[in-house]
Amino acid sequence: MIPMVLISQAMNFGESIQLPPAKVKGEMSLEESIAKRRSIRAFAAKPLSLEQIGQLLWAAQGITEKDKGLRAAPSAGTLYPLEVYVVLPAGIYHYNPLRHQLNRVIVGDKRPELQTAARDQAAVGTAPAVFVFTAVYERTAQKYGDRASRYVPIEAGHACQNVLLQATAQGLASLPIGSFDDPRVAEIVNLKKDESPLYLVPLGYPDE
Repeated sequence: MIPMVLISQAMNFGESIQLPPAKVKGEMSLEESIAKRRSIRAFAAKPLSLEQIGQLLWAAQGITEKDKGLRAAPSAGTLYPLEVYVVLPAGIYHYNPLRHQLNRVIVGDKRPELQTAARDQAAVGTAPAVFVFTAVYERTAQKYGDRASRYVPIEAGHACQNVLLQATAQGLASLPIGSFDDPRVAEIVNLKKDESPLYLVPLGYPDE
């Protein structure tokens, strides 16, 4: 496995990196992942590999059917309003599911600021990686109108659960967080005006 810290040091602002192909077969069954999944708040100071990051992102929003562009999580009308960002010590990266790539959009460690925005929950500042799920509601509203306010959060739940179960299958710890200052998180991640933060998910090795 390639240490993520080495990859991030080599990247400049705006540069993209191709993620390794995701695996579609693992050592742990879905049933075992469901049984073992727990919310864990203590993380070891050990970086995740590029393969691990890529596998988790694939579980969140990866392409699982190339001809139609279908993704790992179901989406109302296949409109895909969700976006995923990864907050790492070297910066914040945006996931491009169509190319299975990471693109650095912000340089520097923003985890301490994100922790403060998340009601000072220590897991956000100590986890080696934090996924930020966001949504552009208008993508769904163009077809479903006001129902988008219901469909989009449901979709975020689908994608987040995929990540939690994938993390468990990889022997990693995870924690879904919904309590945070929305405007402050949007400012830290530099979201567009039509983009709303929905979930923070710290990820890493459990602190034994």
